[in-house]
Amino acid sequence: MTEMIDNHLKESARVMEAMVEVCRNEIQAASELIIESIKRGGKVMWCGNGGSAAQAQHLSTEIIGGLRRHDLPPQPSVSLTTDSSFITAWSNDVGFDSLFSRQVEGIGEAGDVLVALSTSGNSENVVQAVETAKSMGVKVIILSGKSAGKLASTGDVNICVPSDDTQHIQEGHITAGHIFCEMVEQAFE
Repeated sequence: MTEMIDNHLKESARVMEAMVEVCRNEIQAASELIIESIKRGGKVMWCGNGGSAAQAQHLSTEIIGGLRRHDLPPQPSVSLTTDSSFITAWSNDVGFDSLFSRQVEGIGEAGDVLVALSTSGNSENVVQAVETAKSMGVKVIILSGKSAGKLASTGDVNICVPSDDTQHIQEGHITAGHIFCEMVEQAFE
């Protein structure tokens, strides 16, 4: 058991270390994109499935509530993964593939930012959300794994965590997202 623990921690550390070289510039660019959008009156929208849905909700909360400081004004952010009535109604009546794109179409505006999380880069509802966002003038940040799947190079900023392992990709996503949130917080101190 200790060998498994050691191996997991060492691989996680290896991925984080690789992100320093592979993702640093993209993380900075994504942070700047979010900050500029908010400064111009835009909002941040987040989407993803499963663990990525949980991360979308978590990171959206950090933008509104504050990551380290809770005395600063809230910034506009919404997770498209949290409206259970819409999610169940739309998925049942129309389909799951257009779940996020419908919400982007309804609340997104040119100048907003969509942060799309997909470890494989192949989640059809995330792909459609990105397509809709781009057609509306919404800036797009992609958080994916090494291959990025269908989402490869589709964002204004593409952060591809250098791993094929879902767990380590998600660890990279939450780390990148925490950096976005911290940089937003610092920009509005």
